[in-house]
Amino acid sequence: MDRRQRQRLLLRAGFFALFLLAPPLDIFRYDLNLDYLIVFGQPWTLGLAALQRGEIDGVQAAASIVLRGFLPLALLAALILGSAWRWGRLYCGWLCPHFSVVELLNAALSRACGKHSLWDNQRRPGFRSAPLWWLIWVVTALGMAFVWGVSLLCYLLPPAEVWGGLLSLSSTPRQAAFIGVATLFFSVDFLFARHLFCRFGCALGVFQSLAWMANRRAQVVQFERRQASACLDCDNACDHACPMRLKPRSLKRRMFNCTQCLQCVSACESDCARRDASAAPPPPLHWVAGQPALDKSDRRAARAAPPPAQPVDLSALRRRRPARATRREP
Repeated sequence: MDRRQRQRLLLRAGFFALFLLAPPLDIFRYDLNLDYLIVFGQPWTLGLAALQRGEIDGVQAAASIVLRGFLPLALLAALILGSAWRWGRLYCGWLCPHFSVVELLNAALSRACGKHSLWDNQRRPGFRSAPLWWLIWVVTALGMAFVWGVSLLCYLLPPAEVWGGLLSLSSTPRQAAFIGVATLFFSVDFLFARHLFCRFGCALGVFQSLAWMANRRAQVVQFERRQASACLDCDNACDHACPMRLKPRSLKRRMFNCTQCLQCVSACESDCARRDASAAPPPPLHWVAGQPALDKSDRRAARAAPPPAQPVDLSALRRRRPARATRREP
């Protein structure tokens, strides 16, 4: 595991822990019993109850709705879409709790059958069957589905009430129904969908992709065609590594759902490094932005740009120059 993937692992683990601990620590949750948000232990209301009690007038209530309702949502949307415009779906690949589960289950399924998804056509090269990993994959998927169902309920009800009811087997019928339906939904998702949900079912991911596509110079995984000879002896390591089942060497419009996880870049670098040190080619996949990203977005625009200055190899020119015919004396 290279440095980038270690950084991603730490960030994803930390954000997943925050996702689970935010309700118990009262960092963020909505309490249905109290009918208002709790942010860092403090109530976050729009002021409508105070308006009904006559404590504030209509102007103050409207200002409270704008400042406490619309403004935070607008700032959050600007932050997510602005980062996506520059760096792509960075939230998905580096923070999203759902994508963390996707990668975890992909790794387990890859050990079980050599594929990241049941719908893949090809197994990864060098696969060896390990039947025990089928059981690990199923148990992990069902366990994660249950954790997600309970965690989502904790965002709506006091966590002490939810966990207390589970531990004492005294949950109310509504709580049990919510956990059961949520567990069933996420079980289907984690077992059969996973990256398909990220590609076609996640609205947040789609809006990030749209913002990313609007910027032709955004951060992108670039395939350097001048180094394509490195792919001749490769077993498509980048394609097998992509958790979204994309083709990293294709154009940007075919990488619409790229999460910038850089698994393809790490696999490419690892495959090139395994070869003989004297003959190891440079990795053809790079994470680039700005002018180099134009080639991924629009190859015609990249060709229209002035080429970088290249030093002239005089010795090569001399070797290619045809020898002059010797003149014979009469």
